Amino acid sequence: MPPFVRKFAGLVGFLVLWEAASRLGLVDARVLPPPSQVLLRFALLFTDQHFVADVVSTVLSWLIALLCATVIGVGLGILFGSVPALRLISMPVVEFLRPLPAVALIPLAIALLGTQAQTKIVLAAFAATWPILLNTSYALGEVDPRLVETARCFRVSRWRLLTGVTLPSIGPFVLTGVRISASITLIAVVGTEFLAGGSIGLGQYAFIQGTSGGRMDVVLAATVFAGLFGCLVNAGFLAAQRRWVSWGSGEVAA
Repeated sequence: MPPFVRKFAGLVGFLVLWEAASRLGLVDARVLPPPSQVLLRFALLFTDQHFVADVVSTVLSWLIALLCATVIGVGLGILFGSVPALRLISMPVVEFLRPLPAVALIPLAIALLGTQAQTKIVLAAFAATWPILLNTSYALGEVDPRLVETARCFRVSRWRLLTGVTLPSIGPFVLTGVRISASITLIAVVGTEFLAGGSIGLGQYAFIQGTSGGRMDVVLAATVFAGLFGCLVNAGFLAAQRRWVSWGSGEVAA
């Protein structure tokens, strides 16, 4: 049986069990509606102008935060990886900040930035920077020293060495870090929207239209959209890795 068929069969089996448990009263349908109801609500979401506007806000915030995290993470990763002394000094700070959950910083972010889009963008970028930074820093130690020495023998400039040797060599690791951070960014954006309030977005839609009104089918339908979006983004990054940086494994440093 092809892998795709096995995965699809597993998903169908899960939905059938969920539907049966809800219909037979094994779980409270008001708390966990059957998937048939959730999927119907999911289809109807796209006829709601408020939902479309909220999705656009979430996707744009996700994209901006991921771009910021990529620029900061790659830049600092190259800097820390190139200067061992700086990396030694900075690692304790990085290891302290990296495990901090972005949602725990919501009160501080609101006090400093308010409750508009910049809050969720900053918190999501903060959460997403670390995998990219660590992967980039780690990857610099994996660059083939023979390539570097050959380039130096030909008196290649620092900029040419960076763009022609270093960046292509660390590309698989960097793209893996970005792929991991893409999911982290989505979680941080939607979580901040849900908890912070004051800004439109998928999280606010689920809270206002679903949680506040006791409509768990709306909450789960919005969750289905977020899950599908995350799966599509992850599949896109995997395809990009196979096509453009297939020469490296891109293993995760942490």
